[in-house]
Amino acid sequence: MASKRREVDGILLLDKPRGRSSNQALGRVKYLLQAKKAGHTGALDPRATGLLPLCFGQATKVSGWLLDADKRYVAEARLGVETDSADLDGAVIREAAVPPIEPATLRELERRFSGDQAQVPPMVSALKHQGKRLYELARQGVEVDRPPRPVQIHSLEIEQIAADGLRLTVHCSKGTYIRSLVADIGHALGCGAAVDTLHRVGHGHFDAAAMVSLDSIEAAFEAGGVAAIEALLQPAEAALAHWPSVTLDAAASAAMRHGNPAAPTAVVGQTPGGADAPYEGDTGWPLVRIFDDGGRFLAVGVRDPDGQIRARRLFVPAAHAPA
Repeated sequence: MASKRREVDGILLLDKPRGRSSNQALGRVKYLLQAKKAGHTGALDPRATGLLPLCFGQATKVSGWLLDADKRYVAEARLGVETDSADLDGAVIREAAVPPIEPATLRELERRFSGDQAQVPPMVSALKHQGKRLYELARQGVEVDRPPRPVQIHSLEIEQIAADGLRLTVHCSKGTYIRSLVADIGHALGCGAAVDTLHRVGHGHFDAAAMVSLDSIEAAFEAGGVAAIEALLQPAEAALAHWPSVTLDAAASAAMRHGNPAAPTAVVGQTPGGADAPYEGDTGWPLVRIFDDGGRFLAVGVRDPDGQIRARRLFVPAAHAPA
């Protein structure tokens, strides 16, 4: 394979395999695509599997919104055991008998752990303490105090699948640690619990149905080279499909490419956003997707109180980027 890196734009919805870190999975796809620029949008533990959006080229400009997006998981937990990592890869620190669990107890746990929560992150995590990753300290046998962090559990369903096993279906905010949630539930039951399997099934408005396995990507490359993988990419704006959109006339499109705002009269088409369409944090103005007169994704921007459309981040497809 030629070593020269290429301009590649788009999002690949990877079904991350078990046993690889998120960076390892990203690195493999980036290598196959020979892409210059790439990043993932929310790490999964090596033990975890499922939806990991990989952003390439211009699509890395939407990664911040994907990082902030809600996530959805299905996890299986082993009861009666606690480990130092809150999953079954860790060293066992306590074992206990599992009590009989009534359906009413599960419904109470669902209510207790839904909504706004103050969650203590696990020691085995990528958060930093005095400049060092917590997992690095954990490997040295060092444990430090971790202040609780606010998270939100939008929905939680708990099903008992064995005498010592639970299945959790979780819709949560960014920053939520499913391992901490499982450990907290085990503590509430009095027997402890640790994650056995963890599978991400949704990320923002992307869901598992659109995922592509790493094996499929490898097979596509063997059959059709880089072009076969590029055919699997989604455009950057797919990550923002729930946002409202505006289409500008030719003059305003050309002006916006130089950073100039567009007057309300330059808007020749628009679509409404979803109920969860976001607003800009600093101004409170609605965020919009901006398309040019040819229907090409031009920018992420805002609509100000006077109706003007202002670009916040311009997109230049690889085909139009300067050499």
